[in-house]
Amino acid sequence: MSHGTEPPRRDRPARDPGLQPERTRLAWRRTALALTVIMVLTVRLALTGPPAGGTLGALVAGAAVLGWGAALTVCWRRATGTGPAPGYGRSLPLVALATAGFALLGTLLAARGLG
Repeated sequence: MSHGTEPPRRDRPARDPGLQPERTRLAWRRTALALTVIMVLTVRLALTGPPAGGTLGALVAGAAVLGWGAALTVCWRRATGTGPAPGYGRSLPLVALATAGFALLGTLLAARGLG
């Protein structure tokens, strides 16, 4: 009686990942570079935008640096191929949260500069 499924074949060669690991590492490096540029611009705008400096500017700059550091830790481990960080399932949301945070900070700072 055949159920339409074949038993696993043992004569298949091992899976060849090709260039996928290299493309993945390069993508994480681009993500780290983009987050670094955004962090620098956010800190610059927070500290020099109207009104220049102040406590709010320092808090925004500090939040940007902390978010960047957390996301960069994840990105660097992935970009260097040293493997996923502990808590693999939590690393991608961390990078997404840092990216969304930078977008929100940039929008708020730009709106403050236009006002």
